[in-house]
Amino acid sequence: MSAIGDAPAPRPAPRLAGRLIALGACGSIAAYKAVELVRLFRAEGAEVVVMLTPSATKFVSPLTLAALSRHAVETDVLGLLPDERIGHIVVADSADAVVVAPATARWLGAMANGIASDAVVAACLATSAPVVFCPAMDGDMWTHPATRANVERLQDAFGYVMVPPDTGELASGQSGIGRLAELPLIVDAVVAAIGDRPIRAADPAARPPAIPAPRDADLEGRTIVISAGGTAEPIDPVRFIGNRSTGKMGVAIAEAALDRGARVVIVAGRVEVPLPAGAQVVRAVSTAAMRAAVLDAVIGRGADALIMAAAVADFRPRQTADTKLVRGGSLMLELEPTEDILAEVGARAGEVDPRPVIVGFAAETGSLERAPDKLRRKGADLLVANDVAEPGSGFGTDTNRVVILSADGSRDDLPLLTKREVAERLLDRVVDLLDARAPQGHTGATTTETP
Repeated sequence: MSAIGDAPAPRPAPRLAGRLIALGACGSIAAYKAVELVRLFRAEGAEVVVMLTPSATKFVSPLTLAALSRHAVETDVLGLLPDERIGHIVVADSADAVVVAPATARWLGAMANGIASDAVVAACLATSAPVVFCPAMDGDMWTHPATRANVERLQDAFGYVMVPPDTGELASGQSGIGRLAELPLIVDAVVAAIGDRPIRAADPAARPPAIPAPRDADLEGRTIVISAGGTAEPIDPVRFIGNRSTGKMGVAIAEAALDRGARVVIVAGRVEVPLPAGAQVVRAVSTAAMRAAVLDAVIGRGADALIMAAAVADFRPRQTADTKLVRGGSLMLELEPTEDILAEVGARAGEVDPRPVIVGFAAETGSLERAPDKLRRKGADLLVANDVAEPGSGFGTDTNRVVILSADGSRDDLPLLTKREVAERLLDRVVDLLDARAPQGHTGATTTETP
């Protein structure tokens, strides 16, 4: 015992710092303890990704485990990550240890015989990392010769480490052996199994991608209008002038705004990604249609903010053919400028009280020198500029490197981030501007409600 005034004992260093632990939970009542196991592993400095068998999802929510682990939960042996990699293979290749807790009699049998019927077995079959398994089941099931033979094979033939079950009250109401071992013992066993092995996948890109931490509902009561995708200007009934925008950036912003409590209106041009279910979607494929939809939502209905992430065509054919043009000699198209939606909203923003926050996007190639002038001409509060010719920062990618310019003259050069991370950084700025314009008693844009 230390005397009063003595310095506190130093806190022990995390034993799993920098490690990735794959936690597999099977369909036992003890599956709910996976929630606490995630917390214990993270307290030891580990990154955790969770895998659940189909029956385990009946006992514990994948959403809960995803929120705690900051990774999507693997529940399907055929599941793909957003970048199209096979989920359980990425886990198998990058985890420093796989721990199966609780391990049911079914999992023991499937694992001992190499039957990849779920993501947990499949990951164990595909990994060269240490595997620690922690049985939990009824006492008679545990003592059955089939179970004992499976356990022996996993230990002796496969080299897996077992944390034996404990004795106590069971789910059946009986008392006996079969309870999941105490969780600190499981953590100790994983630490010992890893030992001083080098970290298998130190590069985050080689691991399963993290999901953003939950945000406060700092946009609750706000209406955010977001344009997404590209516009298509018709040449004839089957041909059009368009661009390479897929809508990924706009959708990422919409998803982030929904998660922060906003009412989201997506004015969607041509998009190649699913639109979030929680948003109101207004389809507007041409520039003229997008202009009408944006003006109605922002000026007519008094939205709190407009984020023009869509790639709006600068030109359209002056004349549109009523029937399909026939292949022949050369074709001459006379083009005319399209409406400048962002500039029009910027010029009319004073019609709404309080004035909406206006955010524009500028897709440039080679240089961002024109962006500051574009910010001033458009009357926007913020302009997000990027070089679409830069690898990883163009149309259709999952990442983006942007510069956020502000009307107050500030500039924020962001590194290469996922589009969701860019969306969060941008919305942080939007929230600050909204709060500055209506710091007291904000109740949302009531004029957007449908009578």
